[in-house]
Parts: sequence; structure tokens; C-alpha cells
Amino acid sequence: MDTAPPSWENDYARRGRLWGGVTGRLPELPPGSCVLELGCGDGKTLAAMAEKRWSVTALDISPTAVRMSHARFGTTGIHLLVADARSLPLRDGSFDAVFLFHIAGHLLADDRARIAAETSRVLRDGGLLFFRAFSTEDMRAGKGTEVEEHTYRRGDAILTHYFTSEETAALFSMLTPVSVQTHRWQMRIRGNDYPRVEIEALFRKNR
Repeated sequence: MDTAPPSWENDYARRGRLWGGVTGRLPELPPGSCVLELGCGDGKTLAAMAEKRWSVTALDISPTAVRMSHARFGTTGIHLLVADARSLPLRDGSFDAVFLFHIAGHLLADDRARIAAETSRVLRDGGLLFFRAFSTEDMRAGKGTEVEEHTYRRGDAILTHYFTSEETAALFSMLTPVSVQTHRWQMRIRGNDYPRVEIEALFRKNR
């Protein structure tokens, strides 16, 4: 198994909160929807979910990250647990929607396939998967040591895999694609603009 999970735990333990702000552009789901976030980290996406009238379960492999999220959201009714998204301790067909934002991209190919299978397993019939990951067009693609195709390890030992639209659709071939899109914006660094590019996809589990 890859060493990325301990690296994340070390990062959270050493640096504290890694992600600022609040995740934007969350979809509209009916009140009471049972929602699962895989890889909640220190709560960037949960901060937006807490404003929704959803029943939210969130998990992360890092105990430190889960403690940080619990400190922020422990009284909001969000259910938090330490768990590995590649082997979920959750029942089949438990959720109306699963959010997989920038998690699969930190795994090698075999583990990406495992997380895709687990995601499908815990979705209810008709349930939705919301996916985001960085694209091969992103400014950081190609930086570091390539360990698999389009997968790089930089000096902090965290892996990042960069996706194409076609690869994303193939990874979740057990689900029906609703949309697979490319989202682009500019990041300004020292007066220069650099491209940030994400793959954003929506999949549905067939009834």
C-alpha cells in the first residue's frame, strides 16, 4: 500500500489546518438527503455542507484531520469518523449522494479503482457521485517524480494524479455519466497568472 495516508497524517499533525476558505459550487439536493463526503480533511467542504439541510457523514484516513473537523462541526449533527475510503465501513446502498473532491487524485491506479468500486457500492439506486480532481492541463501537472502515468510525487511525499475526461469516465464505468466537464480559472502568483484546471464530473447509479 502506498505511503500517502501517513504523509497526510504527518502534514495535519505538523501544520494544523491545511485548507482555508469554504468550498463553493455545491449542488442542490433535497432536504434530508443522506450525503457522504470521502476525505473531509479539516472541513473545507463540510463548512459549506453545514449550511445545507442534509444528513451528512464525513470521513478521513487522518485522525488529526477528523479531530479538527469535529472541533469545528461536532455539534452540527455531522457524523464524523476515521476510515479508509478504499474499504468503507458502511452498508451497501446507504447514501443519496457521495462527494469525492480531490481524493482519488492522491492514490495510485489500483487504489483509485478500489475507491471507485466502494463509492458505487454505498450509493443507493439513483444516487449521485460528485467528483473533482485536477486535470492534466493544470499548472502543476508534470512536476515532481513520475511514479505512474500522470501521477507525480513531489518533495512532501504526497502523490498527485492528474486526470483526463476520458479517464474519469472510465474509472466510474460502473455508473452512468451525467456530465464530465473541465473547469478552468487563473491563479495569480507574483504578478503572473497560471492555469488551474479541474475535471468536474457527475455520475448516477442506475436503478
